[in-house]
Amino acid sequence: MDQDEQFEAERPRLVSIASRVLGDPAEAEDIVQQAWLRLHGTETEIDNLPAWLTTVTTRLCLDRLRSRTPQPVDDLDPGETVDDPADDVALADTVGIALSVVLDRLTPGERVAFVLHDSFGFEFPTIAQLLDTTPAAARKLASRARAKVRQPAAEDALADWEVVDAFMAAAKNGEFDRLLQLLAPDAVVTADDAAILVGTPERIEGRGDVAAFFNGSAHAALPVFVEDRPGTAWFHLGDAKVVFDFTVADGLVRGITFRAAPEVLEQVVRRDGADPR
Repeated sequence: MDQDEQFEAERPRLVSIASRVLGDPAEAEDIVQQAWLRLHGTETEIDNLPAWLTTVTTRLCLDRLRSRTPQPVDDLDPGETVDDPADDVALADTVGIALSVVLDRLTPGERVAFVLHDSFGFEFPTIAQLLDTTPAAARKLASRARAKVRQPAAEDALADWEVVDAFMAAAKNGEFDRLLQLLAPDAVVTADDAAILVGTPERIEGRGDVAAFFNGSAHAALPVFVEDRPGTAWFHLGDAKVVFDFTVADGLVRGITFRAAPEVLEQVVRRDGADPR
C-alpha cells in the first residue's frame, strides 16, 4: 500500500477526530485536507504514518481552536492530580447536544485532552506529546474538562437561547441525530388557530416525529424573543409571520408551539443570542 492509499485508509479516523475536537464536520474535512498537503510537503522519513497523521491533524485542530478565541494558557501543577473514577467512562459519547456547547467553553488543551482520551481512548503519554506537556498535566486537563462537562458550573449551564439556537442550526443543516439529542423523548409540537390557518401542523408528538419534521427545514426562521422567551420566527418581507415558541427545560426542547395570532406577532423582537437587536 503506497502513502496515498494509507492516507485514504486513515481519512475516516482523522475526520472523526477532527470533527469531535472542532465540533464542525466541514472544518474537520478542511483540517484533514491540510494534513494531506503536509504529508506531501514533508521530506521527513515517516516510520509510523497513522501516528504521524494523528499528530499533524490534532495540532492543526489546536491551531484552529486557538485562532477562534485566543485564551491564556493555564499553568498546571503536574502534582495537582485527583482520583478520576470516570477515566474509563466515555463521557464524551453520552452527554448529547450539551457537549458541543460546553466544548466551546473549554480551553483548547482541555478540549483536545478530553476528546482524545474519552472519545478515542488515547493514553495520556500520547496526548502529552501532542500537547507538548507532561502526562500528568494532560491527565489534569482531561479531568478538568470532564468536570465541566459532567457538572457544569452555574454560569456554564446551557442557557435556553443556546438550546433554541442549537436546535434551529441542526434543523437548517439537516443534522437529524443532533435534533434527536436536543429533544425530550415526549417532545410535542402544537399550534394556535392562526398558525394552523397558514399551514402549520396542528400537532406532532414524540422526539422522532418532531425531529423528522424539522430536519432540513426552517431556513427562513430568525432568532427572536417571544415575550421574554427565546424562540424563532418565520419572516416574510421583513415581517414575522409565524413564531416558534419554545419550551426548554434541563437543556432539552420539551415543546414548540407555532403561533401566528396578531397580538403575539406584535410582541416579536429580533435577537442576537441573548440580546435584543
